[in-house]
Amino acid sequence: MTAPATGHTSTDERLNWLLENLLERTPGARHALVLSRDGLKLCRTPELSVDQADQLAAISAGIQSLSQGASIEFGDGSGGVRQAMAEFYGGILFIVEAGDGAHLAVVADDDAEVGLIGHNMHELVEQLGEHLSAPPREVPGEDGDGA
Repeated sequence: MTAPATGHTSTDERLNWLLENLLERTPGARHALVLSRDGLKLCRTPELSVDQADQLAAISAGIQSLSQGASIEFGDGSGGVRQAMAEFYGGILFIVEAGDGAHLAVVADDDAEVGLIGHNMHELVEQLGEHLSAPPREVPGEDGDGA
């Protein structure tokens, strides 16, 4: 009786715990976020404020979209993106696909071990692919209630 009808709370708590665990076992990783393809944050580590998480989600979605365009134009034409990375002064941003319509983003120190971060991110995605999906947004069920 304590679980909500949607079941989202326990899934969200599990995802939050797994993101925190990813940071704990990945030296140099500072922040982690799951976002939808259209840039909405789905869950985040507590070190990110709500505003930072919104900004990181928007940035990550933009980078993934640009990477998809590069894949279509210069890759095999499928638009598939395994991962994207942006290196900047003071840090590195990693983004990987994480299920249907979702992405996992991690911000790490600029001297972090890139291979380990990528490996740990892909390992997490493999473990939870079905939980890390974000179907397209829909208008709730029946329009009977209001404007």
